[in-house]
Amino acid sequence: MKTIDTRGLSCPQPVIMVTREIMAGEKNFEVLVDSEASFENVTRLLESKGYKFTVAEKDDHKAIKAEK
Repeated sequence: MKTIDTRGLSCPQPVIMVTREIMAGEKNFEVLVDSEASFENVTRLLESKGYKFTVAEKDDHKAIKAEK
C-alpha cells in the first residue's frame, strides 16, 4: 500500500498530492495528515471520488487508509 505523507504541509498541497494519486489510478493508499484542515479536505475529496476510508489516530497525526 502506498503512503502519501502530507505532514507539515498546508492546504491545498495535501489535496493536490492525493488528487495526483487518484488520477494515476491508485485504488488503495494511506494518507498521513497532521492538521485538522488537511484532514477535513482530504476526507471530503475521498468521499467525492467514491473512496471508503478508515482513520487511525496516532500521537501527532492521523492516518487515513483509503480504498476503492
